[in-house]
Amino acid sequence: MCELLGMSANVPTDIRFSFAGLARRGGETGPHQDGWGISFYEGRGCRSFHDPEPSARSEIARLLRQYPIKSRIVIAHVRRANRGRVTLENTHPFSRELWGRTFTFAHNGQLKGVKRLRLGRFRPVGTTDSEHAFCWMLGKLEERWEALPKPTRLDGAVRELCAELHGLGVFNMLLSDSRTLYAHCGKRLCTLTRRAPFGTATLIDEDWRVDFAQETTPDDIVTVVATRPLTRDERWTDLAPGEVLAFRLGVPDGDETGASLGG
Repeated sequence: MCELLGMSANVPTDIRFSFAGLARRGGETGPHQDGWGISFYEGRGCRSFHDPEPSARSEIARLLRQYPIKSRIVIAHVRRANRGRVTLENTHPFSRELWGRTFTFAHNGQLKGVKRLRLGRFRPVGTTDSEHAFCWMLGKLEERWEALPKPTRLDGAVRELCAELHGLGVFNMLLSDSRTLYAHCGKRLCTLTRRAPFGTATLIDEDWRVDFAQETTPDDIVTVVATRPLTRDERWTDLAPGEVLAFRLGVPDGDETGASLGG
C-alpha cells in the first residue's frame, strides 16, 4: 500500500515538517520505494514535483525539505507499486485541467475492475488503476456541469463518485480543485488539526521537533491528512471507511469556524 499526505490551511503554510516524515517512509522507515510526488496549490496555480526514485534517497525530495514552499492546499504520495510499472508516468499525484482549474488526485489501494469503467475525453498517461479512476471521476463531473459548480454542489458529486469507487476495493484518496481538499477513507486515513493554542510536535520517522507556537499566529488553522500518524505527541483522528471530508481553509465543510474565515 502507498501512503498519502494532504494539507488544508487558512494561510499559506510550509509543509516541510510533515513531508520530511512522509519522505522517510519512502524506502527507509517504510517500504514505499517506487516513486513519489507532491503538488502545491498557489491560488489557481499548481506546482508539482515527481520522481520514480525512493523519496528517502531522492535529491528532489531533499531539495523540497530545504525549500519552504508555502501553500494552502498540498497533496503528496509515496508509492509502493502493485499495479503499473515503476516509471515517472505512474507516480502520483496526477493532474488534469477541468473548467479552468487544475484538479489533482492521489490514491492508495486496489480497485478491482476499475479499468472496465468507460472513460470520456480524460485518458491515463500511465498504467495504474488509480489514474484510470481519476480520469473516470473527471469525466463524470464534466458530464454533470459545463462550468465550475459551487463548492457545496461539487462536494455532493465527489461523495457520490467516491462511494461508487469504494465498492470496487480499497479507495483511500485525496483530491483538490484548488478550492477544496477532499479526503476519502477506504480503509485507513487519519487527520490532525493544529490551531491555537499551539503546542510542540515530534516526528515518528525522524528526529525533528517543532514548537508551532513559535511558527504560527493565533488565527492559523492547519489540517493534515495522512495514511498513518506522522507525529508521536499529537492526537490524530481516524476516519471511518467510506467517510469523505471536504476541507476548505483548514476546516471541514459545515464547520462554523470555517464559515467565518472568508474566501
